[in-house]
Amino acid sequence: MEDQIIIDMYFARDEQAIVCTRDKYGRLLRSIAYGILKSHEDSEECENDTYLKTWNIIPPTRPSAFQAFLAKITRNLSLDRYDSLHAAKRGGGEVPLMIDELEECIPDQITASTDDESDNTELKRILDKFLEELSADSRKMFMRRYFFGDSVNEIADMYGFGKSKVKMSLSRSRDSLRDLLVKEGYYG
Repeated sequence: MEDQIIIDMYFARDEQAIVCTRDKYGRLLRSIAYGILKSHEDSEECENDTYLKTWNIIPPTRPSAFQAFLAKITRNLSLDRYDSLHAAKRGGGEVPLMIDELEECIPDQITASTDDESDNTELKRILDKFLEELSADSRKMFMRRYFFGDSVNEIADMYGFGKSKVKMSLSRSRDSLRDLLVKEGYYG
């Protein structure tokens, strides 16, 4: 079913919209949540929470890229759940490691000022440019690591690469992102 038809169903408050969303995107949403949470039960809860949040957001919001809209909601819900589940045991697991890796290349003023819509638009443009400039393999590895939350081992297995190749590619990608942010005036 076309995304616009599903979105129209949300606007009509037709509960079939949730069923259609689950049928079309459920597997993707569970995959995103599982990449972060590593728990089938928690992943299913985040998937269901995504449907509820989508129901509450549409209307008035009319997403232009429905799949990306759902993926972002699921990712944010999964990260929130991860934080709440691991609040007492900081320092272990993939998510803190993944965040530490990214903090090396993202300046403090970016993470501190994400409420300004014009800053968000500019950052989106910069990140889109960054991702476009990466090779296809580097882009896949970067997205699997920093959007889906996959470990280096999982990425290596998924694409048939050695762990050292994945680590080196991610390191070079982070360096490239930092260089682009410097060039765009976000550092120094």
